[in-house]
Amino acid sequence: MFTGLIEDIGTVRELRHSGSSVQLSVATAIPMSEVALGDSIAVNGICLTVVKKGSALFVADVSPETLDCSNLGALSAGSEVNLERALRLSDRLGGHIVSGHVDDVATAIERRTDGNAIRFTFRLSAETLRYIVPKGSITIDGVSLTVNEVTEETFSVAIIPHSLAETTLKNLQPGGRVNIETDIIGRYVEKLLATVPDNKPSSLTLEHLARNGFV
Repeated sequence: MFTGLIEDIGTVRELRHSGSSVQLSVATAIPMSEVALGDSIAVNGICLTVVKKGSALFVADVSPETLDCSNLGALSAGSEVNLERALRLSDRLGGHIVSGHVDDVATAIERRTDGNAIRFTFRLSAETLRYIVPKGSITIDGVSLTVNEVTEETFSVAIIPHSLAETTLKNLQPGGRVNIETDIIGRYVEKLLATVPDNKPSSLTLEHLARNGFV
């Protein structure tokens, strides 16, 4: 589990291809003395396992499925990536609960100034968009953010200067593709609602939970 609070912007050093899989080497300022082999690190919001490490570098394997359903397949040497180590029980949950399992890839269609923030609008598939609600939480390339607006085909977020400067989103422009993980609570709620006997209507909806601060 992760929180969506980025610890470091890492730099891809090498992508070693082996068949349809990739071994990813990432340089980072995260102290590798505090990272053990087998530990999880979220790379652009995707939970990867450390299989090798150096003094300022770690290596992780990326499966064909992960390459197909994320933006990791578009990385190259020199690419910057958002990094976060897995949550410890003693850590503060400053963002929201993030599993590190990406649901979809969205495309940025607008970037504009909104007061002291930058507002991004993204186009996303209807299948994934239905799990996104205004004022709910969402993870974009590993960054925990709050949804501002949702339409039939898009959603928007506003990012404050600090969050922008400390993540790779500072470089995001229209046309860029980002990994999306919706709030896992929404999927559990949907599953529970589907088990209501005789399809009886329920007042418990994603919109109701969002209005009351649960998602």
